[in-house]
Amino acid sequence: MTQEPNNEWPAWAKNINIYEVNIRQYTEEGTFNAFSQHLHRLKKMGVNVLWLMPIFPISLTKRKGILGSYYAVSDYRKINPEFGTITDFLNLVNAIHALEMRVIIDWVPNHTGWDHPWIQTQKEFYKLTQDGEVSEPLDNENRSLNWHDVAALNYDNKAMRESMINDMLYCLNEYKIDGFRQDMAMLVPLDFWQEANQRLRSVKPDLLLLAESEDAAHLEKGLFNLVYSWSLHHHFTAIAQGKQDISVIDHWLKTQSTQFSKGTYIFFTSNHDENSWSGSEIERLGEAYKAFAILTMTLDGVPLIYTGQEEPMPQRLEFFEKDCVDFKDYALSEFYRKMLHLKHQNKALWNEIYGGRIRRIIPHKYIFAFQRIKEHYNVTVIINLSNQLQYYTSDTEITGNELFTAQVIQIPKDDKQTLKPWSYLVIHSS
Repeated sequence: MTQEPNNEWPAWAKNINIYEVNIRQYTEEGTFNAFSQHLHRLKKMGVNVLWLMPIFPISLTKRKGILGSYYAVSDYRKINPEFGTITDFLNLVNAIHALEMRVIIDWVPNHTGWDHPWIQTQKEFYKLTQDGEVSEPLDNENRSLNWHDVAALNYDNKAMRESMINDMLYCLNEYKIDGFRQDMAMLVPLDFWQEANQRLRSVKPDLLLLAESEDAAHLEKGLFNLVYSWSLHHHFTAIAQGKQDISVIDHWLKTQSTQFSKGTYIFFTSNHDENSWSGSEIERLGEAYKAFAILTMTLDGVPLIYTGQEEPMPQRLEFFEKDCVDFKDYALSEFYRKMLHLKHQNKALWNEIYGGRIRRIIPHKYIFAFQRIKEHYNVTVIINLSNQLQYYTSDTEITGNELFTAQVIQIPKDDKQTLKPWSYLVIHSS
């Protein structure tokens, strides 16, 4: 019988943030070596965990576009030659570690590209059509997901499961990475994660495991440290577009936080999927994009920043073609630096058992305000999530330093205040 893996939150992850790296689009060269020139800049900005999108070779067969999808993997034990050599990748990992940062890699467990050797040598590793041919991924009603460039793996096959785990162990041992982000983890059986993650943690107990999933069972059963907050993310967009009010955030926090007793969420305004398919955070959120970024970095969870958000980057990046970010002046670096360094230094904002819980203050239809307190550390966040000037009366005495203006703030209880559209206060003390 498979034992549930240990889900001790890694001590090194007590105050982390995650920065997602799109190697292909990060620089004109689109290589590990070119990206490495940005490490010191990202370290200075406060980034401490880098998530690298898939580093593996991309299948040519049934490829979409010119360059194909990163998620159509042709071999889990090789490096995409477009990004560089294995030595280049190892040098990048070493450089990241030398700066006291961590690195996790994107893994694709639900499917492979059509060039993967298993297609020819272990056809039984895949789901088959009625005609006995390897199938692309289908939905629950056997309809196409339009993922024509990948082949669906068969998790009823024990040998395939063992091969998948061995490939993950190979990368963990050979590349000295600090964790995995598991693509489409919700499409893979829970009992596979019970076995796989137990074996991974037996090699590296303080591994950080992120699931592309919003299934509370992935946390409650101790399978992963982090899951996505997709539904809250969609509420952010709806609020910014005037389709919902902040009551949906309260409802989400109240219902979601009771579903598990360990682990937490990543919060984001963008990632590779959202940017390419739904639009950049600026396209979707408009003038509210910084207000919601503040929320992602102060709620009780781990903030995620996607490639280029510090520029900022208003455009969608092409997914199957070369489409460089075109960094120029990193205009939002200081905005992120202030927030990320506050999370590093103020225990109230730390993650999981290390930080303070959310206490809502200032009841209001458009002002979303809360405090997080841990020991003598205190952070108060007040955000106007509307496009109108709002008046509010504080139900709490608030004192501290405002993060962005460095002003000393004193708001007595019952004091009347105003807040401009989409503006915010981050008041901290320690």
